[in-house]
Amino acid sequence: MLNGIEAMARQFLAAQPWFASLALDEQAQLQAEISTFTARKGEVLLAQGQRADGWYAVLSGLVLLESEAEGNRRSAFIGMPDGEWFGEGSALKNEARRYNVVALRDTWLLCLPQASFQRLQARHLPFNQFLVQHLNMRLGQAMTLIETGRMRSPEQRVALYLSRQFWRSTRQLYITQDELGKLVGLSRQTVNRILRQLAQLDIVALDHGRVLIRSDEALSRFMAGELNAEPGIGTDKVQPPG
Repeated sequence: MLNGIEAMARQFLAAQPWFASLALDEQAQLQAEISTFTARKGEVLLAQGQRADGWYAVLSGLVLLESEAEGNRRSAFIGMPDGEWFGEGSALKNEARRYNVVALRDTWLLCLPQASFQRLQARHLPFNQFLVQHLNMRLGQAMTLIETGRMRSPEQRVALYLSRQFWRSTRQLYITQDELGKLVGLSRQTVNRILRQLAQLDIVALDHGRVLIRSDEALSRFMAGELNAEPGIGTDKVQPPG
């Protein structure tokens, strides 16, 4: 008898767009090969420097990918919500992981083992097509993060981390201000101020740890610097696009 998380993992795998094109015996083999594991909030799920042992997906929870330099200095660079695969670079190169994977809340991960990943990559065209699309999406995220980190304001950085660039499957986000701050690299107080500004601009609605995106178009305009509060007045009025 499968327990709840094992059943969730098999359902998640079966829902992948490339899975149905596998032969039935290959599907059964893959379902038997996957594994799951969990971590509590704040724990390191996967450590920097460890050899990658597969491709991972977030079944439930939220994780932060962060690099660790000398002197225990840490640099967060991306978060992964429910339903997202990550770690394909390390799996493709079969190398040591270059970042820590930290649970921002209690989290369950699925692992597609390295041998299974390599077998699919070597033999299965639909899997490779999915992988290329996934890598293209990650490249787009990376370029956006680089630009935002160098050129954009804290307000635009928070807006980016609320956008479909990172939350593709839902527009009602269950994320705390502390979690969002860790993803963006800003204090909870700064995130609180920016979220209230976005709420007063009617771009988002806030309700007990949930952030409802009211308008993706307005959020995109805010990210682009086309929609801002008037300086010195707070967040009551909106500048029209210049």
